[in-house]
Amino acid sequence: MIREQIEDKLRLAFKPLHLEVHDESYRHNVPAGSESHFKVIIISDQFKGQKFLVRHRAIYSELASELLSNIHALALHTYTLKEWSVLQHAVPISPHCSNNKTQFA
Repeated sequence: MIREQIEDKLRLAFKPLHLEVHDESYRHNVPAGSESHFKVIIISDQFKGQKFLVRHRAIYSELASELLSNIHALALHTYTLKEWSVLQHAVPISPHCSNNKTQFA
């Protein structure tokens, strides 16, 4: 549910060319079924000319209520179409949770 809320708000605000919202809660030391850790990959030409900090602040602003109540961690990967093309669609892998004893591939 929270993942869908995030997607809806980001689609409306940024009109992304590409959007992925991954629930990575399973990688962390949280109860089963938790939706608290997310990775967002968003490609939008609205980011042209903006530094990453400005992009991230805009996303934090859109997700303010979720960040106050439900989201514990939010990894943001924000790109323009040109930046995304240069990266050849490669996104950094999220680190393992230091509190989680389980290792993931």
